[in-house]
Amino acid sequence: MIKFFNTILLLFSLVLVAQTKSEVYKIKYDKFENGKKTGENIAIYVYNQMVFLSKPTDKIQQYIDLKNNYNVTTIKDGNIVFKKIIPFDSLPKPKFDSDTRIIMGYKCQHATFSYFSNTIDVWFTEQTTVKGSPNSSYLPNKNALVLQLVVNGNYAFIASAINKENKYIPELNYDDKTKVVTTSEFEEIAINSRYKVLRIFDNEILNFDPNRVIPKESELATDKVYHFSKGSVVLKKIKITPELKNSSAIFAKLTSKSTGDAYDRTGSVFIIPAKKEENTTTLLDAYLHGLDKLPIYTDNKKNKYQGIKKEKDYTPAIEILRFFTPFGVNYFNDKRKINNYNWAKDVVYKEDVTSLIPTDEDEIWIGVFIGNYDAGGHTISLELDAYPSMKNNEEKPNKKKYVAPLFSTVNTMEMSGQNYGGLFANDTLKVNFEIKENLQNLQLLYTTTGHGGWGNGDEFVPRMNKVFVDGQEVFKIIPWRTDCATYRLSNPASGNFSDGLSSSDLSRSNWCPGTLTPPYIIPLKLPKGNHIIEVVIEQGPNEGPSTNHWNVSGVLVGELKD
Repeated sequence: MIKFFNTILLLFSLVLVAQTKSEVYKIKYDKFENGKKTGENIAIYVYNQMVFLSKPTDKIQQYIDLKNNYNVTTIKDGNIVFKKIIPFDSLPKPKFDSDTRIIMGYKCQHATFSYFSNTIDVWFTEQTTVKGSPNSSYLPNKNALVLQLVVNGNYAFIASAINKENKYIPELNYDDKTKVVTTSEFEEIAINSRYKVLRIFDNEILNFDPNRVIPKESELATDKVYHFSKGSVVLKKIKITPELKNSSAIFAKLTSKSTGDAYDRTGSVFIIPAKKEENTTTLLDAYLHGLDKLPIYTDNKKNKYQGIKKEKDYTPAIEILRFFTPFGVNYFNDKRKINNYNWAKDVVYKEDVTSLIPTDEDEIWIGVFIGNYDAGGHTISLELDAYPSMKNNEEKPNKKKYVAPLFSTVNTMEMSGQNYGGLFANDTLKVNFEIKENLQNLQLLYTTTGHGGWGNGDEFVPRMNKVFVDGQEVFKIIPWRTDCATYRLSNPASGNFSDGLSSSDLSRSNWCPGTLTPPYIIPLKLPKGNHIIEVVIEQGPNEGPSTNHWNVSGVLVGELKD
């Protein structure tokens, strides 16, 4: 029986050796993980000394050109097909040893590749006219057919069938006129093609300009940029595109640089729903018509705060990104030259904001605030990057989001007179809210930063934060950052002290000049009905005109149950 089986394999080998160049062969590889077959497989085709590694529907097509001794990878961007060419002699070099094994009746030699700290083992035969590899980077030589490829000893592709195709002829998607690009250019095109970039603001200036004219509400339009609060806020109404609605991940990417302001400033990216219930107020009403439109919260010492928490007829903004400008990056680079200090050109902040984008809406207002009293101010650009799902098409669509802002003491109308959030020294921030739906995966996204920029101020003194829901403590933390010195090269205008430290080095209450402050994620299980949330902070005392305050925001996020 064994002799009969070996005879059949020998005859099959001879058939492969005798194939003509015009024949098409399909090599099927089964996938294994940790020695177990996964049920997945891949297939490559060999035709006219070309190895076709991709499915016809793949955005990126990969080929091994055995005739010309190079690999070709192509991508179509718009109406243009780009290709990169990698000669065989530029590929990772194999190391050969005496190890052999029999795969599908063929005696296979062993070669090892090392690439980006990965070890790739391949077993290959030279007994057939069919040549190729399931990976274009790991072909031991142009006369080899790789029958087994193993990555780091864990993931393996093992050939299970080699069949002649009688009806299918693979086609190239490029020709001599296809635009050739470098490897780095190709990588940029490929990465950018994988997700959708929605540009919101492009080089908009946020500065102090008391002569700014407030637009009329009747003139507001979609996709047009507006400046409010004496130039310190920029707003734009955007459509929730299909890419945003169907994405599995959305990131906000903000780029900022100084165009005159030397100081570290509080910044915020936020959303105001374009659609609102009748007789309700949003922050947009205050931008258009003044602070008087906002409800007033009065603390125990009769201090008044405008629009800091959810009321029956008022909904605060949804903060999606809290950031802090560095000390004068860009504008002061040439004004504060220090040997071996290579100042950054700008600062880029990027954060996952998937749960905070209300994708069930048709339109939203999105805004950026930087508090400053400088005529030059800061220049910002903002985009939303929408990443498609990597799940199969038959997977269920994304669940409907629940997004409910509860409070925000970030005074984005600071330049219009909105008060700082200094109530915690004598009061508790208490918010009544109602949950009307059955929810799952409910979380409170709690963002907190302390401010008071003198030696004993809350910017530089650790303070306890506590959050209570319905009288029960659900979270407590001393928010603190000790890594601020990491960002020294983004802070050219930072003051240098006699002890060798710079102001931007100093640890702070959950922020650093030139960084993001991500929210704390507090899981909650709350039924439908009325609830109370309380924020308690051990805010320190003021010293004369120097005042402490805390910028806190809280947004409930989750999913609606089916």
